Amino acid sequence: MMILAALLVQSAANPGLETHFNACVNLIATDAAAAQADAEKWRQENGGAPALHCLGLAFVAQDRFGPAVTTFEQAARQAAINRDGRAAFFYVQAGNAALAGDDPSQARNMFDAALSIPSLSAAQQGEAHLDRARALVVLNDLGGARGDLDAALKLVPADPMAWLLSATLARRMGELPRAESDIGTAMQKAPDDAAVAYEAGNIAYAMDAPKAAQAAWERAAAADASGPIGENAQRALQSLTAPPAPVTTPATTP
Repeated sequence: MMILAALLVQSAANPGLETHFNACVNLIATDAAAAQADAEKWRQENGGAPALHCLGLAFVAQDRFGPAVTTFEQAARQAAINRDGRAAFFYVQAGNAALAGDDPSQARNMFDAALSIPSLSAAQQGEAHLDRARALVVLNDLGGARGDLDAALKLVPADPMAWLLSATLARRMGELPRAESDIGTAMQKAPDDAAVAYEAGNIAYAMDAPKAAQAAWERAAAADASGPIGENAQRALQSLTAPPAPVTTPATTP
């Protein structure tokens, strides 16, 4: 689910490629534009998928998600030609870049391509299902998202994000007992996570349990005091304590 989470190149047979790739990636942290220029030059010199990989990461670091999607997709096709086993990995990165660029339809297509290639590990498949579910929710395909989340829960049951997203989707679909069960599992796996606590409050409120909602939102506000989740929790708490709106009686005409 994170674009920069995996940076290793499977190029043990060619340490020169790995060295160049690592140097290019390290440059992203200090000068993404320079890393982009280096990767583009390297690509023109037949750098192949590693050059495209670094180029895509450089685009992501500059929030240029459209070019990043295109570049990762090119890397996937190059990897497929080379049969080096990384095509699905690059399609996943393309999908995440599309999600970051607010293009859920393209993201879904990239995750479809990734999951059609039988080279991902079980954990990688689970994360890809999780990411595709996020795209499908934005596309309002809640049934499709439920299928992906159920698959993710089987493949990566230790990931609290999977349980959190499953609980959130269940609440949106009106399946409150499922939402309560799944958020409980998420809380067991990530008891200090602000997002989990915030969603626990949302579910409790939907189940007409305002005291439980207040307690959960208070935990979320404390866990993310200066962040967006904490701000949302504070607004939710204010809505609990806000006085009711006055009831006005229309004037009558004599």
